[in-house]
Amino acid sequence: MWQNKTCWRLFAGSRPDGDFSGKNGRLQRFRIGFTMNPVFAKAGLGKVAGPSAPESHGSVRPLAAEDLEHVAALFLMKFRHPRRQRDRAIARTADYMRGLYLDGHESKALVQIDPQGRLGGFMGVLKARYELNGRALNAAIIGPFMTDSSIDHGWAGPQLLRALHQGEFDLYLTDSANRTSLAFARPMKYQLLPVHCLEWTCVFRPGAMAAAMLRRKWPGLPRLALDPFAGAFDALARRRFEPPGQHSSSPRIHREPIDAARFAERLPVLMADYSLRPSWRDGELTRLLALAAEKQADGPLHFGGIYDEAGRMLGCYAFYGQAGAIANLLQIQASGPYWGATLDALIAAARDLGCVGITGQTQSRFMPQLFGYKNVYFHYAGGTMVRSRIAEVTEAVRSGDIFIGGLMGDRWTRLSSDDFGRV
Repeated sequence: MWQNKTCWRLFAGSRPDGDFSGKNGRLQRFRIGFTMNPVFAKAGLGKVAGPSAPESHGSVRPLAAEDLEHVAALFLMKFRHPRRQRDRAIARTADYMRGLYLDGHESKALVQIDPQGRLGGFMGVLKARYELNGRALNAAIIGPFMTDSSIDHGWAGPQLLRALHQGEFDLYLTDSANRTSLAFARPMKYQLLPVHCLEWTCVFRPGAMAAAMLRRKWPGLPRLALDPFAGAFDALARRRFEPPGQHSSSPRIHREPIDAARFAERLPVLMADYSLRPSWRDGELTRLLALAAEKQADGPLHFGGIYDEAGRMLGCYAFYGQAGAIANLLQIQASGPYWGATLDALIAAARDLGCVGITGQTQSRFMPQLFGYKNVYFHYAGGTMVRSRIAEVTEAVRSGDIFIGGLMGDRWTRLSSDDFGRV
């Protein structure tokens, strides 16, 4: 988390043509506190490989293997609490970034190098493919974005953004922007998807859920200090938080656990009614699910689906979860009128696993069903935005006809939540 740090925001008033001007024609700074956005860290990380094309204020080039240790150190300094095992954490983070950004493909992640050859900033970018009515589109999924104030003097952030927006992509998306950046989205032609900015939480056992949240924040807390009080409170509140009624209109619909291969096979079919949707090829979705399964903070990754009597899948879901913890939804998709039944199945699966609650990113297509559940609460989790110069893409986003979030975002990576310093 950031605390009282001067930051460059991802959407800080820059225009689509790469001219990064603020509301009054000047690049602006302000104070905020959030994650997964550009920051100025007070760090001295040493020199890395020199810029590919020297400029008076440095230059931008793709991430290279020799940058990883320095990028990892900067990331941990800004997005994780200090740990005694810092060297171990840097090595683990660098190794994970190598697999995420450099594994067999040309890196789309960017580094800014100052004139002295030192790392000034980093922008994590993952390439994805979308399609719109049969038209292939290149997409950039924006992840961690950070700069080093001990080296950089205000040039790294604008240079990284300019390089990204002048690249090969047809659309740019993020699902982790904070409130401050929302005010700067319109000048950059980013479109906000308000519903996707929210996170919903369904509480099963409020006492145990509070204890799980405290243990996640302070891993050293002993269970004996929390569990007796949590259990006593949950016993008193059992009637208030009993399982909700089923929303499925037909008892002939049933749920089953499935594996990652089956999920990867059926998800593209179920999302086919979106005009603007991902285009996964040659096992890409299977590999993406394998990467998502490496995330550790919320427990193992589980898959499930709902079926009619004929064995036809009507909806599917994937979530992280383990007994005594809060389940975290990765992806949910249903066909036609079966969103309620799919949500029923998801929540029932998390309860059966022993989870104390479940949380996930909202989508406009199942908001009406969520409103039918008791003990469901909503809060702002991170701005979801899309930018494109293509009019048809802009219209699809405006009408909500886009598959976004979950696997088409950056929250599935270990960088979003995992503690690389924990033994």
